[in-house]
Amino acid sequence: MSEDKLSQLSKFKYINIETFRKNGTGVKTPIWFIVYQGLIFFRTDAKSGKVKRIRNNPHVRIAPCDIRGNLKGSWFDGKVNFADSAESSMVYSMIDKKYGFVTTLIRIFNKIRHTKPVVIALLLD
Repeated sequence: MSEDKLSQLSKFKYINIETFRKNGTGVKTPIWFIVYQGLIFFRTDAKSGKVKRIRNNPHVRIAPCDIRGNLKGSWFDGKVNFADSAESSMVYSMIDKKYGFVTTLIRIFNKIRHTKPVVIALLLD
């Protein structure tokens, strides 16, 4: 994976991830992310639609974007898998550091909703 692609993406606060339904239709979602050791990590609710789509098809596309998903750069192809517990702890702390106080609010909201976050690792092609 090219360090150039990662350095381009790490300048942004959000990436748009496109996951694919069983019929091949893409679904785009802006997400928070961190870059660590040549991989892109993000967390999401284990019951979210993107997790269901990733379980069926680990191939995704990502592009830098703003909070509303408006593209700010080119699309890159990648493949995702679920991170292990050691990676998950590291990702939580790195996301907290990058995004600050808002992550605390998200965690409180997640506890109220009883969501169970998972960490996903993405390797660009």
